Amino acid sequence: MPPGPRLSIALLGPPVVLVDGAPLRVDTRKALALLAYLAVTGRPARRDTLCALLWRDAAPDRARATLRRTLSSLRSALAGRWLETDGDAVSLDGDGIVLDVAELRRQLAACTGHGHGPAAACRRCATPLRDAVALDRGPFLAGFGLRDAPDFDDWQLQTGALLQRELEGALDRLARLASDDGAHAEALALASRRLALDPLHEPAHRQLIELYARAGDRARALEQYRDCVRTLDRELGVRPLEETTALYHAVLEGEPPGAAAVPEPPPPAGDGAPLPFVGREDACGALAAAAAETGPDGRLVVVEGEPGIGKSRLVEEALARLDADRPLSVRCFQEEAGLPYGLAVQLARGALGRLGRQAQEPWWAGEVARLVPELGPADPAALASVAAQARFHDAVCALLGEAASAAAPYVVAVDDAQWADTASVGLLAYLLRRLQGRPLLVVLAWRPEEVPLDHPLRSVLAAGRTERSARLVSLGGLSRDEVGLLVRAARRDESLTARLHRESGGLPFFVVEYLDALGRGENVEAAEWQLPGGVRDLLRARLTRLGQLAAQVAAAVAVAGIPCDVELARRVSGRAEEETVAALEELVAAGVLVESGDATYDFRHEQARELIASELSLARRRLLHARVAGVLEARADRAGAALVAHHLARAGDDEAAASRFAAAGDHARTMFANSEALAHYRSALAHGHPAQASLHQAIGDLETLAGDYAEALASYERAASESSGAELAEIERAIGRLHHRRGAWEAAETAFRGAAAGLPAGAAVARARLAADRSLTAHRRGRDDDARAFARDALALARDGGDDRALAYAHNALGILASARGDYETALSELEASLARARAAGDPDAEAAALNNLALAARRLGDVDTALGSVRQALALCVQVGDRHREAAVRNTLADLLREAGREEESMAELKLAVSIFAEIGEDARLEPEIWKLVEW
Repeated sequence: MPPGPRLSIALLGPPVVLVDGAPLRVDTRKALALLAYLAVTGRPARRDTLCALLWRDAAPDRARATLRRTLSSLRSALAGRWLETDGDAVSLDGDGIVLDVAELRRQLAACTGHGHGPAAACRRCATPLRDAVALDRGPFLAGFGLRDAPDFDDWQLQTGALLQRELEGALDRLARLASDDGAHAEALALASRRLALDPLHEPAHRQLIELYARAGDRARALEQYRDCVRTLDRELGVRPLEETTALYHAVLEGEPPGAAAVPEPPPPAGDGAPLPFVGREDACGALAAAAAETGPDGRLVVVEGEPGIGKSRLVEEALARLDADRPLSVRCFQEEAGLPYGLAVQLARGALGRLGRQAQEPWWAGEVARLVPELGPADPAALASVAAQARFHDAVCALLGEAASAAAPYVVAVDDAQWADTASVGLLAYLLRRLQGRPLLVVLAWRPEEVPLDHPLRSVLAAGRTERSARLVSLGGLSRDEVGLLVRAARRDESLTARLHRESGGLPFFVVEYLDALGRGENVEAAEWQLPGGVRDLLRARLTRLGQLAAQVAAAVAVAGIPCDVELARRVSGRAEEETVAALEELVAAGVLVESGDATYDFRHEQARELIASELSLARRRLLHARVAGVLEARADRAGAALVAHHLARAGDDEAAASRFAAAGDHARTMFANSEALAHYRSALAHGHPAQASLHQAIGDLETLAGDYAEALASYERAASESSGAELAEIERAIGRLHHRRGAWEAAETAFRGAAAGLPAGAAVARARLAADRSLTAHRRGRDDDARAFARDALALARDGGDDRALAYAHNALGILASARGDYETALSELEASLARARAAGDPDAEAAALNNLALAARRLGDVDTALGSVRQALALCVQVGDRHREAAVRNTLADLLREAGREEESMAELKLAVSIFAEIGEDARLEPEIWKLVEW
């Protein structure tokens, strides 16, 4: 320990503060919070800032008094050292302060300058990285919190999330170094520690899978993949990325990780040449027209658009096409916005360079010398009066006018004009109001969200547009076709176009960055592409300019994942209504959000949502997801259950999420949205819904409709394993009906017998439906006597139970049997009765069966037109319900009827559709021929 007083502050874990080796003793937690805030921020803080941070709800006078007492208490605990106050500022300063957060960042900074990127590591990085991770004792300020200081809580969460990301990066890099050195045990320990920080980070799972495989522990590698599957499904309701699944299969098949060859990306367009200029011909035309109109009197063109939209590229391209002599292009910088006349200096120097001669003491020389000293002695008079400023502005305008007269028109382009300093804006506005007699084409490019409505240059633009001396060119995103042109120019697969257009929003900068990332080997099959560095930097630059309040509301909108109205944003962010409105207005003005006509707000670019959400801590994300779920729960009908469920799942409330997923599945099923229903039911299972048997049965029903019979049978078997009594009998019946579809008549009859044994004697309706099923199976087995007996039992039991659906099944079976023996009149009568009962019961499945069988009977009677009408109705119902196998069967029948009607072309089209669907049904090749034999049911 160095000599002299020492203040040791350890915040990476439970806070520990030692003063000369002894624990800090203060009487309030807020004193410790104040010390932590000053230490980590490392800069003086205004008293008002500290009051808002720690005593937001207190009256201002009381908050400042409490702050004084807290500072006094903290100063006493520090024996009058380190804590400094200078008027309104409070800071922590002096020798002997040791802060673990600062030391962590110092060690990480020592890894830069080694000739590699920030995510890579070399041998020289090993020691500082190990020293950095050794400082970690747990989450930032673990176990510490304030009950009544939400702003401090937010700062703690955000700082903790940032430190966690830094630590995660260090662990990632160390694990890779250890693995490269063959230190598998160390690499595994580091990777496990990194995953524990964020169990939802899929690359960390992949890293562990790969490390286990390299260490020869194949079983642990496979178990790590299963843990990844469980975690992602439980927490997020998603599957692993294909990249992770591919790694799993490689391990499963015994392939060494990383053995697969990585294809070299195709070369960029033109062997490194920039991508072509597309989608801006109209804008270029507007600039060309303005140049053509610039004669003795000048013109103004403003090009506006958000960052990355291509303003600079447009102006550059347009100037290259113009027949202009040495156009002057200058640019403003945000960092120089406070430098008076910074832009004016660039304009003056450019104009003097164009003149290319020493003027013979023009009247404006002394004034312009204020900006360009080498021009000669400057006018000594100050610019204090309006008249003096007007003379100075006139002088600069005269210089530009003379430069323009040298070879008209003179094009002056100012990029990023939104950052022009105030003094230069005044001069520029003065010039633009006096373009008459000066052959100048002035082109300004700015970001509209950075130029308020009352900005002087907007006033000049509005006046010029009225007088037809100014044009406004507003740039939007590229169209899908234009993105396609860039994809082809970059020699990428054109199938990327739609997704790239969606991911980038047509923003040219984003398109180019994504194409560059893809060219470096990005996994384009992944569910989500990583944000390219340029896109991330552009978005982060925009987001870092937000105030704390706006950042909190932006996080709420990001987690909500849907357009938010003010109330939703308010309740999720936890802010007051006026604060929320102010924050939303700031976010819109900053170009982060856009406001829709229905008074909702959403992100201008989806990537901004992803970036904000990804940088929240897991605890913060869960809190916000829980709030979103609470708001949506109060608003939603059954259709909104899925959205509520997803938020509950992400909030970690598995029990509630499972219930809502099941409800969402039920709703989707009533709408015949079968794939959505399947996904919801599976999510309900994954989140531990207690009704496992009924969910597995519902999944089996949907898989049956999809023709995925192997999966359906497995689902039914899982349901049967958890059922008994009448519930088990119903599942056995479903298994029998599945086997009947597959043409496995013996298996069907065995399942039906099991169902019959499990049904109670008084269950007339259930027995009626089962008897109808057994009748059809007996008929297909050639046992028509048994079939008729079962059909008659079905009818009698259905009548006893008074159930329309059971009666529909019974009459349908009797109709099929009558048709089989050639009694078509009876068949038609029975099938029409079945159709009427099915419609009364609202059962589209039974209705489709009756219509299909009516069509077959009418066909046998030679009534092709009636048969066509019935079969088309049956087809519509099969498509509506999503029953793929029966849809194929009905299309096959329709093809036969159309051929008999002499409509060969239509017949062939239906037959091709039937064949393609039949080919999708079932997975057991041995049973496949029977699948094609489905005609009536």
